[in-house]
Amino acid sequence: MMHGHEKSDPAIVAVKLANKIANSPVAHCAGEPAVAEPVEPRAGTKGNAGQQSTYRTQSRVNVSQALERIRQVARERKKERFTALFHHISTDLLEEAFFELKEDAAPGVDRLTWKDYEADHERNLGDLHDRVHRGAYRALPSRRVYIPKPDGRQRPLAVAALEDKVVQRAVVMLLNAIYEEDFLGMSYGFRPGRGTHDALDALCVGIHSKKVSFILDADIRSFFDEINQEWLIRFLEHRIGDRRIIRLIQKWLKAGVMEGGVVTVSDRGTGQGSVISPLLANIYLHYTLDLWALRWRRPEARGDMIFVRYADDFIVGFQHESDARRFLDEMRERLREFALSLHPEKTRLIEFGRFAAERRKRRELGKPETFNFLGFTFICGKTRAGKFQIKRKTRRDRMRATHAPADPRSGEMAVVRRQRLLQLPRSANQCSCTACVPAPHHRPLAAYAKAA
Repeated sequence: MMHGHEKSDPAIVAVKLANKIANSPVAHCAGEPAVAEPVEPRAGTKGNAGQQSTYRTQSRVNVSQALERIRQVARERKKERFTALFHHISTDLLEEAFFELKEDAAPGVDRLTWKDYEADHERNLGDLHDRVHRGAYRALPSRRVYIPKPDGRQRPLAVAALEDKVVQRAVVMLLNAIYEEDFLGMSYGFRPGRGTHDALDALCVGIHSKKVSFILDADIRSFFDEINQEWLIRFLEHRIGDRRIIRLIQKWLKAGVMEGGVVTVSDRGTGQGSVISPLLANIYLHYTLDLWALRWRRPEARGDMIFVRYADDFIVGFQHESDARRFLDEMRERLREFALSLHPEKTRLIEFGRFAAERRKRRELGKPETFNFLGFTFICGKTRAGKFQIKRKTRRDRMRATHAPADPRSGEMAVVRRQRLLQLPRSANQCSCTACVPAPHHRPLAAYAKAA
């Protein structure tokens, strides 16, 4: 195929004519017939089949250009419903998704590892692409594993099969191009370019820069297991009008979880541990909590208010205690509408901030209480000059959980791999840097903020 897409063609070179000897005196003397002098042909340039890096680079360019076009439309048209996304799940996108997976990730029920699939990944991904677009792709149940939690209980995880991970990663890349333009600046969990340290720094800056005197430390009970799938699909349909993408997500939600050879299917939850689960969780909380909190703050709060969310853990700061209590009561009702509830033991309202120590001292209540967020304990402190300073240190229970043995009944992971944020050097325990904090970019509410 000449000049084909991403194909290497033979080199275009000057043609060297053969040396004709028909009139050569040597040929006449020798009595030989007149023939053309053969010339060794110049071979065309061989293809780049062995140069995988070149092909993958070209693929990345094509994928990034397509995603950028989607991102631009999502940015400019806040009410746009995307009805033609499925064709973007190309072989190039699947390949990029495959190489973004962790090579040492635990296998699913198919027991297929990344290394085994990579040995013939071009043929495997081509076959996967064909099945996805023919409608022959079938999602496999996730494999149930357990890891210990800091409180001694077991956290259930769902490990998807390898090909399910690849397709989920590809869909996440597509949806991220849309929802990263919709998500609010208060959300930090499992988002590109945002991490735990960004959330921690934003919280410190918010408490320092605003008149925060009360902290609402909230946690949603069993969030990933309690997500209402019907509501989730309705939220997705605000922006996703391509039914083929919706059906793919429904396949993963209905695939179930296999434990002890038995597959269980539920109409709740997204399977914590799967590739697409964090994005679906962010979409769910974007509509149920983030947009509502932003709308509540503008007319209802009488004083300053800050909001920082990382997945299902979030901190809300208030200037006035009355605002905090009204927000807490109304938030309980709001979450109940979408089948969610606050954890009674992990949700509490405390006095915290630059004036907390002085006020509690006047009431003879002792030092201000502390709160935990993303593996750190936040403490009201002072600098050597006597100015207010937030100190944070790694939670002791998290340090113990790092070396906690796994439940022998599970037969699974023997060591808990904690995020690197729990292994910060001591110099990071005090939060005083504000230059590295990304500027908040609260976007105006979309018309569908009242999805409830």
